[in-house]
Amino acid sequence: MDNSLNSELLAQLDALDARNRRRSLRVLTADQGRLVGVDGRRLIDVSSNDYLGLSQHPLTKSRAADWAGRYGAGAPSSRLVTGTRGIALELEKRLAAFKGCEAALLIGSGFQANTTVIPALATLGDTLIFSDSLNHSSIVHGCRLAKARTVIFRHNDLDHLNELLRASAAHRGRRLIVTESVFSMDGDRCDLAALVKLAEQHGAALYVDEAHAVGVIGPQGRGLVAELPATSGKVDVVMGTLGKAFGAYGAYIAGSRALIDFLVNRCAGFIYATALPPAVLGAVDAALDLIPAMDAERTRLAANAAKLRHALNASGLDTLQSATQIVPAIIGTEMAALAAASRLNDAGILAVAIRPPTVAEGTSRLRFSLNSALTDANMDELLAAVGTLA
Repeated sequence: MDNSLNSELLAQLDALDARNRRRSLRVLTADQGRLVGVDGRRLIDVSSNDYLGLSQHPLTKSRAADWAGRYGAGAPSSRLVTGTRGIALELEKRLAAFKGCEAALLIGSGFQANTTVIPALATLGDTLIFSDSLNHSSIVHGCRLAKARTVIFRHNDLDHLNELLRASAAHRGRRLIVTESVFSMDGDRCDLAALVKLAEQHGAALYVDEAHAVGVIGPQGRGLVAELPATSGKVDVVMGTLGKAFGAYGAYIAGSRALIDFLVNRCAGFIYATALPPAVLGAVDAALDLIPAMDAERTRLAANAAKLRHALNASGLDTLQSATQIVPAIIGTEMAALAAASRLNDAGILAVAIRPPTVAEGTSRLRFSLNSALTDANMDELLAAVGTLA
């Protein structure tokens, strides 16, 4: 009997193949608004998170190159050793101002932020975490790594959350509510104003992942948190990513000065990780110059998403409660979702099939993730193609 690691790995891959769940890498190159595969096929991209097209914007690219030339190709170490440069501190100030917070802290990625910031916060005594059932995998992992009791509330069901908070009233430690503002697989939003009120009512802290909202939603693209009325309570911890609408890489945490100083001392994902390289910081700095003035792009993006939802619904496909640039088309089985993605690929559309365990069994889907660079002609092709999916 072959008990080698390689044999076990191959057996696991065969099992994924049998369930239509095996994933593989696909090489794609950006070329004049389309993606080109190794077979030379030119595809309209409706799957990326580059919502405003800033990864290809001349200003983000030129400033990335400029800062690399001026400050070096990479960071020399972690921020607490020799990796903190003035450009990082100035960028953190800009991010804090953009999010309307006292301070901000750069972290390597959104996944790294959620998986290490939540455990850091859980060290504040006996922490009880309340997490939305559809929160991103990074939040799920962060809750597990926190080794704190985590209570799952039904997706966007604030009555259920209220019941759970009431039932935990005797808990003497910290209570922390964690949610996404825009959910990455369903494209719907949380009721943030109601969540803030609920957190305040129960004396709980609120952690909001703005990865898919920042740049796209809210005044000047500052996210769902920026839509809160001035008279409302506050979000205690805001996480945002820089690799989606910002078109670069990395993430940040924004909040009070005390929060950021605490994380500098207690967050493993910050303490033990090499700082972000100057080229990335330059691209983010340029994106902060551009995003506030991109209302026309945000309006176009929202209108195109509404057109796509209408077309999918007309074809009998469920788009759940999508209200953003992320539009799911529920197909059902893994095989059916892969077949639908293949048909769109043949029509020149890149729409990736999302399968379990990323989504629940029986809800395999095409996840359309639109960007503002899509032209009217691109949208016409997309809408015609999705009409064949029914």
